[in-house]
Amino acid sequence: MIGTLLSFTVFPVAAIVLGGVVAAFRAPGPGLSSAIQHFAAGAVFSAVAAELVFDLLNRDKLVPLLIGFTVGTTLMLLIKLLTQKVEESGEGAQQAAGITATSAIDVFVDGLVIGIGVAAGAGGGLLLTIALTLEVVFLGVAVSAQLVGGGASRRKAIAAAVGLGLALAVGAVGGGLVVGGLSGSVQDALIAFGGAALLYLVTEELLVEAHEVREGPLMTASFFAAFLLILALEIVA
Repeated sequence: MIGTLLSFTVFPVAAIVLGGVVAAFRAPGPGLSSAIQHFAAGAVFSAVAAELVFDLLNRDKLVPLLIGFTVGTTLMLLIKLLTQKVEESGEGAQQAAGITATSAIDVFVDGLVIGIGVAAGAGGGLLLTIALTLEVVFLGVAVSAQLVGGGASRRKAIAAAVGLGLALAVGAVGGGLVVGGLSGSVQDALIAFGGAALLYLVTEELLVEAHEVREGPLMTASFFAAFLLILALEIVA
């Protein structure tokens, strides 16, 4: 199980670190960032629909669905509240460090979702891993750019990206090992938890930030292109 989980986390971890390294030397412009966010949002939304939601409907368990989805939504709202307080409490390097810490919580939850998908058999977790790899690239870019913009050195920015990658790996391995030994109903609740967390990520983080810049049709089209790509991969697989 550990070997399988690690093989699934190699690519998203590498994506976070790569994004952090690139952004430490040259952060992408607002237009490119928005396009990446749209694409990642479409991929994650499609993976949630194709894997998690479909799997939950097949399991046909209402109570675990309600509990898991409610807990997942509540947790993400609490993380959002924490992020807002961090952003308002400091400036410069202090604020950037706080955002790095809250981003680590985000990627840890992403890792948990990957681990849940692999251990619970929700499509093997492959599409979730692909979609989240696209999403965490931007997290690595955003955190690294924020740190450099706050006066931190490139070395510290890259180290932060590596730390985010480790948080994701720990979440995936820990989540997979725990879920693998749980009963079916608890697994159902955790899948619902993961679905809620990812839907929140798409609607309240990726798309909200993506809409902060003036959008062109190509940016919007990238959302649907990613959605279609993940669906096509699901059919082929």
